[in-house]
Amino acid sequence: MRLPETRDLFARKLQFPASRDEVLETVGDTELSPPDGESTTIRAVIDRSDVETYGSADDLYDELMMLVGARFVGRRYYDDRGGMPGDEENEVSF
Repeated sequence: MRLPETRDLFARKLQFPASRDEVLETVGDTELSPPDGESTTIRAVIDRSDVETYGSADDLYDELMMLVGARFVGRRYYDDRGGMPGDEENEVSF
């Protein structure tokens, strides 16, 4: 499952407020697929959190987003307004 799809999953499968145990039991084994690299599970991500209760699907999604790590972000240091950092010789100014 792609990361943006998890918010809808949480809203459909869980009743909020939801405890950490309810989240892990209901959706914990769902695999998350990064743009490139090895997939992980919601359980593996949530296990890094100290939060015991989630008030809404948005709260749970926000927590997940904070914990997934850089491999879910896409190209690191990408800037569609210019080049890569340290690439000043190829920089174009309009």
